[in-house]
Amino acid sequence: MSQEVYGLLSIILSIAFIGLAWWALQSFRFDKILKKTNGAQAKLLQIFLSIVIGYELSRFFLDYLGWSLTFGNLFN
Repeated sequence: MSQEVYGLLSIILSIAFIGLAWWALQSFRFDKILKKTNGAQAKLLQIFLSIVIGYELSRFFLDYLGWSLTFGNLFN
């Protein structure tokens, strides 16, 4: 896989998984653990959590893709 394709795929996957993580975190009840749930700090925490979770998910899938491509070359 070329560098350009891998870079574009990495950007697309990162943005997609950050969006999915944001969507999934909307159902989480932050009022159980935070003092002020409607403040700017709570929203910033949700943004940071969605970035971290989304980034880690995209890294996992990109690593898995790399491993599967490497595994395919093992038998050539």
